[in-house]
Amino acid sequence: MKVSARVRVSGPLVTYVEGFADALSARGYTDFSIANQLRLVAHLSRWLAGRAIALSQITPYTVEQFIAERRHTHTMFRSPRALAPFLLFLRSLDVVPAAPSEPLPADELLRKYHSHLSDDRELTLGRVRGYVAVADDFLANRSPGDLVAADVTAYVQAHANSGGLLGRLTALRSVLKFVFLIGKTSVNLTHAVPSASCRRLVSLPKGLDNAEVDEMLATCDRRTTTGRRDYAALLLMVRLGLRAGEVATLTLDDIDWRVGEVVIFGKSGSTGRLPVPNDVGESIVSYLRRRPRHVETRCLFLPCRAPYRDATAGMVCSLARRALLAADISPSGAHRLRHTAATQMLRRGASLTEIAQVLRHRHIDTTAIYAKVDLDRLSTLAPPWPTGYRSRLEQLQKLAQHWPGGGS
Repeated sequence: MKVSARVRVSGPLVTYVEGFADALSARGYTDFSIANQLRLVAHLSRWLAGRAIALSQITPYTVEQFIAERRHTHTMFRSPRALAPFLLFLRSLDVVPAAPSEPLPADELLRKYHSHLSDDRELTLGRVRGYVAVADDFLANRSPGDLVAADVTAYVQAHANSGGLLGRLTALRSVLKFVFLIGKTSVNLTHAVPSASCRRLVSLPKGLDNAEVDEMLATCDRRTTTGRRDYAALLLMVRLGLRAGEVATLTLDDIDWRVGEVVIFGKSGSTGRLPVPNDVGESIVSYLRRRPRHVETRCLFLPCRAPYRDATAGMVCSLARRALLAADISPSGAHRLRHTAATQMLRRGASLTEIAQVLRHRHIDTTAIYAKVDLDRLSTLAPPWPTGYRSRLEQLQKLAQHWPGGGS
């Protein structure tokens, strides 16, 4: 018997129950989870029928009203997020209105700037929001036509001690360049924005030693599917130096088992191939034996439970952080495992050029930071300082030359 036949639904949503149940099953939901979702749909259908609300009238405000009343009678599925799978299903059928888009700024100039960033420059939504927020903050109570260099200096000084100054200055240059290009200012004031100090090579790369790597990997319970997934993802980062985003975008088709290589899609559309070490390949195979098979996505690493959608960089960062915390290691993100791969190669005698090839750095200067942790080679550059007062004096006397003038 189908799960949809076990849950009684009445009202305007009856015709969509079976299709919704099939869609959930295709996304990896268990029968128990599907039944819970259908019970929520049954409640929503009765609620809509009792208030004579048509499906075309369902809005975020309608969902909030339903959830507010459900909280008084139920203890589970009491947030708008619980209805998200069903609303997504209805929107795919064009039954309910599409989700409202992000509201544009009220100011006309900010709207044009928003459109310039998203349409012309094709920036990500997060960066567009950040740039528009800086533009709104800077242009508040200021007319673009009256801007002078002193206004820029005063704004920078007011935010000099705030966090994220480097990003704020970048956004400010973008704003000033935009108002100049559209003719709102007669002078390009981007040169009035000072440069912030960027000390990117001051700190040392924080890699893990061999004992810490073993402790971190030991936190993965490989008797479970989740443990095998985390173990394979961590090995890819700590052995091959993959970024969290690169691990998340791996698919089943990216691994060539015949030649033992994996295709990596890196930053800025770059592509590379790396050999798969034996332990990494065995960990991936161990996970694939437990990985859900009847799913539509070809993504290699899947979430712990349904819906089984493509992995994200956030998911990979979370599993790395959990493993570091479980091993009682101060976590600093998944990128610390990439540093670990580089420092381990350096200790085994690899050159900076070879490390740059594995990490797929476009510039050798990016890899040069790892030279600071090669203590063995750095020690050859520092000759021992002479000990003892007399030995130092004798060496200094050897450096002293006779004065060319006459006299004693």
